[in-house]
Amino acid sequence: MSDPLVLIPARLAASRLPNKPLADIAGEPMIVHVWRRAMEAGVGPVVVATDSPEIAEVVVRAHGKAVLTRTDHASGSDRIFEAVEKIDPEGRHDVVVNVQGDLPTIDPRVIAASITPLADPDVDLATLVAVIERDEEKTNPNVVKMVGTQVSPGRFRALYFTRATAPYGDGPLYHHIGLYAYRRKALQCFVGLPPSPLERREKLEQLRALEAGMRIDAVVVDDVPLGVDTPHDLDRAREIIAARRTA
Repeated sequence: MSDPLVLIPARLAASRLPNKPLADIAGEPMIVHVWRRAMEAGVGPVVVATDSPEIAEVVVRAHGKAVLTRTDHASGSDRIFEAVEKIDPEGRHDVVVNVQGDLPTIDPRVIAASITPLADPDVDLATLVAVIERDEEKTNPNVVKMVGTQVSPGRFRALYFTRATAPYGDGPLYHHIGLYAYRRKALQCFVGLPPSPLERREKLEQLRALEAGMRIDAVVVDDVPLGVDTPHDLDRAREIIAARRTA
């Protein structure tokens, strides 16, 4: 693991919150906040991968970097693969970190934590989880759970991801946070695979990697970053960032 690259996929089309990446939070577009948090992580160069000239323009105006990608990608993973091939055709960057573009309040430390499992050569992808504290989230299908086996304090080898309440019995449940660090070769392999049966059934893209025999390790972090999907989420993000600026 020698030279990570952080990519933030972003597109304007969003059914519940149109033009989401450009939504104003404390005087700046949301995508700029995400870019700043990724820069603060100090992992490596940060580039926004987008199909929108408007998104690219606001990032560049904030002195960030952006790359334009096709409009027809099925997922963020496909978008970041096109972006990394454009940015780095020589293959200098051997780790690609995918930070979702709707996480304006994310703690930069969790972005940095996401790459640590890749120091183990047996790990193909790394991701994040947090202990579920609220009972209602344990049965909420929108809260994806990671089922794994502990390999060291604060780190698991993922065995499965599910929208169901799992595993059964006493003990903590872990909320999966959709931030990934890929080995470059693993990302190339992943986007070349067709959607898998369990992926289609659970509607969880990461199951494609597990069904293909790829190893995913997860780091436990303290909290789940707020994903902005609705106007209510956007209001919460504005409140959180305003509170941080006055603290």
